[in-house]
Amino acid sequence: MLHDFLAWYANALDEGGYWLVGLLMAMESSIVPLPSEVVIPPAAHIAHTRGGMSVAGVVLAGTIGSWVGASLMYWASRLLGRPLLMRYGRWVMITPAKIEAAEAWSAKFGVVGVFVSRLLPVIRHLIGIPAGVVRLRFGWYSLATLAGSFIWCCVLAWVGVKAGQDAALMRGDLRALTAWVGGGALALGGIYWVFVHRHMR
Repeated sequence: MLHDFLAWYANALDEGGYWLVGLLMAMESSIVPLPSEVVIPPAAHIAHTRGGMSVAGVVLAGTIGSWVGASLMYWASRLLGRPLLMRYGRWVMITPAKIEAAEAWSAKFGVVGVFVSRLLPVIRHLIGIPAGVVRLRFGWYSLATLAGSFIWCCVLAWVGVKAGQDAALMRGDLRALTAWVGGGALALGGIYWVFVHRHMR
């Protein structure tokens, strides 16, 4: 299944290139439930092994795409306002509880919170909502989003390249796959608990 996905993605990247990476990351940074973990690492692996694209280009495209999606969330929230989002957000999987949690995070950490949120699952694609609602200065919001997204894309690209060099994983070995997925889940879970869970409580 991994080989089938990589083959399909490689063909898609032959057609869309960096534009496809940017589009997928823009979707990931908005309301579309598309994990960046299935966008950047495979693209970086394909760029590293096949050529035609560079790993640096994948990171740059992912960073810009993330900023585009996050900016759309910011301006939509700023123009539509909190009441509309609280009432109808659930139709696009943005529940009042998620909005309130993101608002609490934004109120506590401000611009720094926007930066850190770009490194965290769940919060990363929601932070534009409270930032827009409270009218955080767009310039600072953009700078924090670009910086955080760049680091996140670099980490994911590194994971993609390193995972591609794991022969057992590329063969589809279940033990290797479990080790990579388990390690990633533990790392993300630890970051999430330290930066979000304790403060949300």
